Amino acid sequence: MSSARIHRRSVISEAVAPWSDIARLLRGGEADTLIPVIIPRHRRRLWWMLPLWLGAYALLAGVMLTLREADSDGAADLAYGALATLSYVGGVVLLVIGALWWWRSSIVEIEQGTHGVLTRYGAVTRTLDAGRHYLWHPWSRVDFVVDTATEIPYSAPVMACPTQENVPLRSIEFFLKFRITDAVLFVRTIGAGNFDLVLSSAVQDAIRQRARQMRTERAYDLRGSDVADMQELLNRQLSGYGVRITGCNIPDVQLPTQYQHHLATRERIAKERTAYEQEWGLTRKRRIDSLGMDIERAKKVRDARIVEVRAALNRAREEVAQLLERQETEAQRVRFEIETRGRSGLIAAENEARAQRALAMAYRDNRAVLQYELARRRLEVGAGLAGKAPQPVVVRTDGGTDTSALSTLFTAQLLPRLTAGDRPALGGLTVPGNDGGRDPQ
Repeated sequence: MSSARIHRRSVISEAVAPWSDIARLLRGGEADTLIPVIIPRHRRRLWWMLPLWLGAYALLAGVMLTLREADSDGAADLAYGALATLSYVGGVVLLVIGALWWWRSSIVEIEQGTHGVLTRYGAVTRTLDAGRHYLWHPWSRVDFVVDTATEIPYSAPVMACPTQENVPLRSIEFFLKFRITDAVLFVRTIGAGNFDLVLSSAVQDAIRQRARQMRTERAYDLRGSDVADMQELLNRQLSGYGVRITGCNIPDVQLPTQYQHHLATRERIAKERTAYEQEWGLTRKRRIDSLGMDIERAKKVRDARIVEVRAALNRAREEVAQLLERQETEAQRVRFEIETRGRSGLIAAENEARAQRALAMAYRDNRAVLQYELARRRLEVGAGLAGKAPQPVVVRTDGGTDTSALSTLFTAQLLPRLTAGDRPALGGLTVPGNDGGRDPQ
């Protein structure tokens, strides 16, 4: 079917056409008219019964002539035989012509994608699918051919539709697609002409309800908006007619002229604002890029300095490690020297101790020898002195003798005189010591 022109409402109608024009009208319509239902102009008449009745009459006449021939003789018999033969031949020919005519008039071909509504005596009996069908009953006929496969486009502009601020929009273009799902319900319940009025009223009501919810400044948002709720509402309203809406949208919205000028000014200002925002965005982006490059350069410089600091730190660590290694080596050398000196001093002390011990042992041995020699010499000297010493004078003071100081003084004066004449006799004089022993003088 041809699509409706812009700003012109589609018209749904039905047409009466011969079988040869059904496909053209269903697929193309005529004069901006959508034709989903065709009423076929039937060529089927009862004229095919005339040759049948004539053939039956001719056969009956042939039978009568045959009976008449049996009762006659001579030339009459020959004439009746010829007439009976002609009647039989004519009756058979007429019967064949009537049967062929009946067969040809009973053929019905339903176009692909359509359904035929079959009636008998005016009552709907069933629907016919696409293909060839034979209607042998004389009073069976296809009253309607309904397109049930094509999604039919329908355009319904709504004029002077008020918005929320009660500003009448010049027009709102509404486009939908519908498909007939039940051919019998559609043709018997509403019909194509009445369905056009019902669909137009339902679409206008839905569009006006939607427009009442919109502000005038946002009216252009209706273009391409989601109209699933409207589609659901229309399906609920039209489901009783055997029709289903398969898709719909709002392709265009036209505002009043004065408001269009205001809106154009707003759009121009909005575009200028968008241009300024884009320019500022580009400037901001350039500045951000410049700052980003500066940050990257600073990061590179920082990384280079970090590398230098790490290299200097590594060198310092190496130098400290080398210094520590040298100090450790020096400490080990000093320790080794101290240990060597200690070992040398220890060995020297041990050697000196051994020497002292050996010397002590030697001294001890020499002392013993010297003491032995000294003792022997003392003995020799003592023996020599003893041989030359005088006899001692023993003065007894015990046993009741006088031990007074006068006697002691007298003895002290007497002794030198006694010893003056005989010196050797005093060699054996002993004087008591403090320790109770005697020491040779």
